[in-house]
Amino acid sequence: FFLYLQKYPSYPSSLSQVIEMKLLNIASLFILISGSSAFAPAPAFTRQSSALGVAVETSDIKNGMTIELDGEPYKVLNFSIMKQARGAAKTTIKFKNLIKGNTIENTYRSGEKFETALIEKAAHQFTYEDGNTFFFMNTETFEEVPVDSKVVDDKVDWIEEGMEVNLVFFKGNVIEVVVPQTGVYEIVETEPNMKGNTAQGYTKPATLSCGATINIPGYLEQGEKIKVDTDKREFLERAK
Repeated sequence: FFLYLQKYPSYPSSLSQVIEMKLLNIASLFILISGSSAFAPAPAFTRQSSALGVAVETSDIKNGMTIELDGEPYKVLNFSIMKQARGAAKTTIKFKNLIKGNTIENTYRSGEKFETALIEKAAHQFTYEDGNTFFFMNTETFEEVPVDSKVVDDKVDWIEEGMEVNLVFFKGNVIEVVVPQTGVYEIVETEPNMKGNTAQGYTKPATLSCGATINIPGYLEQGEKIKVDTDKREFLERAK
């Protein structure tokens, strides 16, 4: 159009100005639309999958693996392999249903396949407890997530205010609370060390700051801090 005006200068000036302004408005609108992607909202936070739903065989089974059976998540507590003189070996697996809490034990032929549960894990900080509900805050989105005490289960022994844990999600619901495998806690109650007691391997019960009770070496005193294996509920060493 601009070339047309140059070629035919007698073109009515008032009409040419109107058309020129229209073209400029269209060009401005095109630039605005093409640049709008820079202001697009950031994608919403999504939890990262920690395990894919893939097929595994009995030889791939490991303690702690989460398997989907009949549409529900089951955690492998332990397993044993029984070899036979004739025929294929058999694997006996003890599972815990992470929704209902019950345990089952089944025996499978070597080579049988399972489907791993599609689960997601996200870091959360424990904030407070109200009745039978524990509240955790997502450390990235600050979203508060309520979790029933039945799901927290025996992990309640190790959870302290402000502690960071992993919440495990299955189909959008929290099915498990995972605490750090090791933690440092203070001995808040235990019997005093008896002088002269040199018996090797002597242990005594102790209550820790988190509420758990474990056996500790007899030489440890109230007020000391120790490192503990939360899975095995065992004393590891004095905290440094």
